[in-house]
Amino acid sequence: MNDLLAAFAKEFEGDLFYDTLYKQLYATDASVYRKLPLAVAFPKNKEGIQQLIKFASENKTSLIPRTAGTSLAGQCVGEGIVVDVSKYFTQILSVDTQKKTVTVQPGVIRDELNTYLEPYGLFFGPNTSTSNRCMIGGMVGNNSSGTTSIQYGVTRDKVLSLETVLSNGEVVTFSEITSETLQNKLKLPTLEGQLYKELYSKLSEENIQQEIRKEFPKPSIHRRNTGYAVDTLLDSEAFSTESNQPFNLCKLLCGSEGTLTFTTEITVQLDDLPPAHTAMIATQYNTLDACMNDVVVAMRHNLYTCELMDDVILDCTKNNKTYLPYRFFIQGTPKAVLLLELRDTTPEGLETQIQALQQNLTQSGLSDTQTVLRGEEITLALELRKAGLGLLGNMVGDRKAVACIEDTAVALEDLPAYIKEFSALMKKFGQEAVYYAHAGAGELHLRPILNLKKKEDVALFREITTAVASLVKHYQGSFSGEHGDGIVRAEFLKGQIGEANFALLQQIKHTFDPQNIFNPGKITDAWPMDESLRTSYALSHTEPVEVPSKKQVEKKTFLNFSDSGGLLRLAEKCNGSGDCRKTEHSHGMLCPSYHATRNEKDTTRGRANVLRELLSQEPSAFDYTAPAVQEAFDLCVGCKACATECPSNVDMATAKMEVLFQQHLRKKPSRATKLLGKSSLYTQQASKYPRLANFLFRNPISSSIIKKYSGIAPQRSLPLLSIKTFDKGFEHKQYQGVKQNRSVVLFVDEFSNYLEADLAKDAFQLLSGLGYDVGLITSLDSARALLSKGFLKEAKQTIDANIAHLQHQVSNDTPLVGIEPSAILGFRDEYVRLASDVEAATHIAKHTLLIEEFLAAEAQAGRIGPQHFTQDPLTLKVHVHCHQKALSTQKVTFDILNLPLNYKPTLIPSGCCGMAGSFGYEQEHYAVSMQIGELKLLPAVRKAGEDVVIVANGTSCRHQIKDGTGREAVHPVTVLRKALVVE
Repeated sequence: MNDLLAAFAKEFEGDLFYDTLYKQLYATDASVYRKLPLAVAFPKNKEGIQQLIKFASENKTSLIPRTAGTSLAGQCVGEGIVVDVSKYFTQILSVDTQKKTVTVQPGVIRDELNTYLEPYGLFFGPNTSTSNRCMIGGMVGNNSSGTTSIQYGVTRDKVLSLETVLSNGEVVTFSEITSETLQNKLKLPTLEGQLYKELYSKLSEENIQQEIRKEFPKPSIHRRNTGYAVDTLLDSEAFSTESNQPFNLCKLLCGSEGTLTFTTEITVQLDDLPPAHTAMIATQYNTLDACMNDVVVAMRHNLYTCELMDDVILDCTKNNKTYLPYRFFIQGTPKAVLLLELRDTTPEGLETQIQALQQNLTQSGLSDTQTVLRGEEITLALELRKAGLGLLGNMVGDRKAVACIEDTAVALEDLPAYIKEFSALMKKFGQEAVYYAHAGAGELHLRPILNLKKKEDVALFREITTAVASLVKHYQGSFSGEHGDGIVRAEFLKGQIGEANFALLQQIKHTFDPQNIFNPGKITDAWPMDESLRTSYALSHTEPVEVPSKKQVEKKTFLNFSDSGGLLRLAEKCNGSGDCRKTEHSHGMLCPSYHATRNEKDTTRGRANVLRELLSQEPSAFDYTAPAVQEAFDLCVGCKACATECPSNVDMATAKMEVLFQQHLRKKPSRATKLLGKSSLYTQQASKYPRLANFLFRNPISSSIIKKYSGIAPQRSLPLLSIKTFDKGFEHKQYQGVKQNRSVVLFVDEFSNYLEADLAKDAFQLLSGLGYDVGLITSLDSARALLSKGFLKEAKQTIDANIAHLQHQVSNDTPLVGIEPSAILGFRDEYVRLASDVEAATHIAKHTLLIEEFLAAEAQAGRIGPQHFTQDPLTLKVHVHCHQKALSTQKVTFDILNLPLNYKPTLIPSGCCGMAGSFGYEQEHYAVSMQIGELKLLPAVRKAGEDVVIVANGTSCRHQIKDGTGREAVHPVTVLRKALVVE
């Protein structure tokens, strides 16, 4: 087959990969399943898709359509060719503002579509929790719903037409047709005509119609993804004399999970933007039963959102640095919280709605508290709810909240009784399930907590799913409300809709796809729901069931990963929800290299997949130098966004350090790696002859030789040394400021000491000028370069020496304060993982602050303020270092630059600058480094006027700005030192 694929790749209109890396990257989606595909294809046009269909037909393989790969039921997992349209099918083709429609290719991201539509006053209503990376094609395949369905309906309600490629290569557009047009379609001598003929013939039979109406979910449940939606076709004028609704096969194709056709263009109906005035009432409950009964009360009002979070979800947020602040409205420890959103065209109308809803909720007497949220508070609350899926992946250990019964929907009036029976059922299985999501739509995402590495829990996986399927059928609900049948639920379809209806679905599948090319194993020919599990691959090898002890972890890895239960479990925390696939158009910086390349291998998810595959083998087979591992980790810039922005906290930046270390054990690191990893030592030596070194760095001939020898990109400028280092070149005289009776220890890192001594001087003078007693640490190396290049043994020695030196100098009264984010924040991060004396390292970590953090806290305490600074005006544009964004907050930098009364700082909404320490210097990474910088940061700097001061607190960031724009950026410390007024 590889020979056939190689030959096909030469003529294919697109990119085709069938190496180990791509198979591992695409072996999973966001479900519990794993199947290595035959290959991965990225078609560039319709012709490419037709070629793939022909190849699959001739070579008896299959095609698995895929966009963002966030499907929860295993829809994107298969053994054939995964066809990823997320890279090339990304165009918004046309907008019709009169008809309020838009035509897009399937790889358009939902939120980015709505950003494009906003100037027209329009938007696409269905809104999933993955809306900043999920794509319209995937939403069609799954018939996605999301938080807005109670107001705007589901994807099926919005799709007007679909351009598709059929299993024989025909390109056909399905859309609304009249009865007369339908009769003409029946006569076509093509596969399209055969489809219409077969469907019309079957659905016209009275007994078939009766069977569908009897067995399919209640029509009042608007979230229905049970098999193929033949029940919706019966509502058209083709089969009902009482209907004036045109016949549209798009109703059937929505939710068909790519098993019938391959979609290439989608036209959807849009809505006017929601009313501008909005408020949200967050209600808290002591019991789930009380919450469920209040849903019925709340839904009598015109809600735009009715979402639920239970205590399990809320508890997960307590340990997540990103989402912890979003809990601001939670009081105490509620069992459940409802988020009820109201909207109106006027403030007065909104207040009337709020009062009416609060009055009804008070009368019900079921809630404990009611908090009204407004403005940004609503966004934060909804982001907290949206993060639910990812947060569940952050459960440490092998027990996870498993997607299998998470998508049940029942009629709203049945919801309280259904949940009561469901909870009783879970108790029989010894389960405390997780409850969250779309309460107002009669659908809660209900998850049992299981360890799928244990055979008994795999058996329970099936037993629980079977029992809940029976309960859903009892209420004539939908076993899949919005996540689809996929692998996990397809087995149960026959029981949900009856044998006759299931046979009808099989006939439909065969008519559309007689050779079973499109996404087999889903809906009509189900694979077993308890096989091909991700965890069964790990279980079949050596990974123990219990979380290993710290001692066992350290035998396998040099870094301490006990907080995740080991390195494998760190990778397994990735549940595939794909937060790392959001683009630069979304908030945050995850994942910078993916932003530049749009390749799955450059996501945290992709790296986690490859790492999990590696560590699921026998330890003797671990090969960290395998091409797949090296390529997956190559473009990780170590920004640490994954440690915080990923709801599951999959810290792939730290994992990369371990991977590099393990690679060094097996393969001697290159000269360039050694030079960059141990650059502090060479910088220290060069600082003895700074003028000579700077001459050599500046001179075109000598600098080109140095760059070539060191593996540095020829386009890069080399950092120049300070003529006098801070530790030896300056008189460290305290300013005569007002005494604060507070002392600090200023950590002058290796970058500030040797390369930017003036910055170190500014920091010292700023702190002393503000009245602080400043102790200086100038002799220690932060170990940042060693860590970034995987020289962990050397880094550990340096870290242990630093801790021994500092442990008795640093305290609550005398914090350790640092200038360079990547250097000082390591004390709060890697030091605790590597230190021999963990207790001492933890003590220092608790009292270590970035200088902006320290100054912001002092300002908040009232010890410093505008009176200490100039009143002259100044405009500043500010870029903040990645490590600060991940491990601290940008706000502290913004706040201290606002201390001078007439300073006007603005945060540049940038992600990573692209330099990322030594990454951007390296010849093989230069292009990607500049691509990352050009996404947001560098264009924003170029747009700034010459009178605007560019501020960046990372030494690498300032270097990137200089090389990329020619502008000099300064540290916030320098800005404030110049603004300081000392009496």
